[in-house]
Amino acid sequence: MLELKGITKRFGNVVANNNVSIKVEPGTIHAIVGENGAGKSTAMRIAYGFYKPDSGEIFFNGQKVEFSSPHDAIALGIGMVHQHFMLVENMTVTENIILGEETGSRFRLDVIKAENEITELSSRLRLNVNPKALIEDLSVGQQQRVELLKALYRKANFLILDEPTAVLTPQEVEEFFGILRRMRSEGKTVVIITHKLEEVLAISDNVTVMRDGCVVGNLKTAETNAQELARLIVGREVLLRVEKEDAKPKEVVLEVEGLFVQGKHGIAVNGVSFNVRAGEIVGIAGVEGNGQTELIEAIAGLMSVSNGKIKFKGSEINSLSVRERIELGIAHIPEDRQKRGLLLNFDLRENAILGVHHRKSISSNGLINKVAVENHTKEIIERFDVRPPNPLLPAKALSGGNQQKLVVGRELSMNPKLLLVAQPTRGVDIGAVEFIHRKLVEMRDSGTAILLVSAELEEVKSLADRLLVIRKGRIVGEVDPKSASVEQIGLMMTGGE
Repeated sequence: MLELKGITKRFGNVVANNNVSIKVEPGTIHAIVGENGAGKSTAMRIAYGFYKPDSGEIFFNGQKVEFSSPHDAIALGIGMVHQHFMLVENMTVTENIILGEETGSRFRLDVIKAENEITELSSRLRLNVNPKALIEDLSVGQQQRVELLKALYRKANFLILDEPTAVLTPQEVEEFFGILRRMRSEGKTVVIITHKLEEVLAISDNVTVMRDGCVVGNLKTAETNAQELARLIVGREVLLRVEKEDAKPKEVVLEVEGLFVQGKHGIAVNGVSFNVRAGEIVGIAGVEGNGQTELIEAIAGLMSVSNGKIKFKGSEINSLSVRERIELGIAHIPEDRQKRGLLLNFDLRENAILGVHHRKSISSNGLINKVAVENHTKEIIERFDVRPPNPLLPAKALSGGNQQKLVVGRELSMNPKLLLVAQPTRGVDIGAVEFIHRKLVEMRDSGTAILLVSAELEEVKSLADRLLVIRKGRIVGEVDPKSASVEQIGLMMTGGE
């Protein structure tokens, strides 16, 4: 059992946790929900020894504890899987899991013994992870399992999972929930920090709701519903569906003809052809790793095209640089905000002008106009509710959801003619999801052509006016998102009949 009593934590003038009290019962799955910046991750990082509270007490299994570092928490059987994986990509699964907990003597690692233990652990929980595989060769879902194994290998009986399903496909989520239920049946306790209300209702026993650094609700999951949780999270009624009128598509903005793109392990995009018109959202549904990433990045200019043509308003743009495409009016919200969207050590001002720093509104004669940059950044922060609202903070100081809002705000503020969107609401709270969806629909209605990729099948189905299904780098069909069922689309995605 874990209990936080009256926890307060400040970062400068920002109060991240304000007199927070949370009680997690043993042998349960406990969800903690709230908006980005509500203090969820901070509270659990305090429970893990990552931060020290300014005031308040921590009790574990009835005993008062004080953690000076995560090592103290790990010693008591507390493990944490962070939102952004902490894995070394060119090392094996085993090497990552035992890093810092190496078996054998001081002169020789006993890798075989570690591999056997990991295989047994993986088999017992049906994680199906190959201990000899390189991390860089694993899917995102498999990497998630490696992070779980890393905590369990260290004998964790109390697990904290920060946004564990943010990067998983619907199929992987179901498999992951099966793993969590098996862990609960073994007597382990799991805390899930999440934004996804349908998952809270499906997997948890109890739920704590946080808002503005405070706990505003502790509920039994069986006694609540999505609408009540959304209202507690945001402090107002929230629309849990996308409202939009029928699209009024105009001229073709993007044409993709017979496109081939080489990926890391062979052909990723295999002869794809489609178009996107001004004033419509074309969605692409598919299990992650089926060419969506390479397709979007090739159109954005981040990957080379092996064959085929990309046309923007009738003109081929294959040879144009990323900057030249931006100047034409192409904006890109990447699926990985940390690798493709932000410079984490740069402050919010510097990140807010990435890609447009050369424009006359921002600089002249090679000199940045600091006042213009400050105003531009503050406008994005205000319009997209980026927290903390401090332009001087480095991007790495923001939560994952707030990093996403900064990237979305920057790209939408360019008023693009073509918007390439990959996973727009990954790791974003329910209020921000509603806001981003509304903005995408507004962009569509103003005449922007939008190409949308999302692992959230319900999201792409509700936003798209036309929906393409991709599998093994090929477009295997087009469906009407209004009439096609999730099951039908899911079968197309996986090659079922």
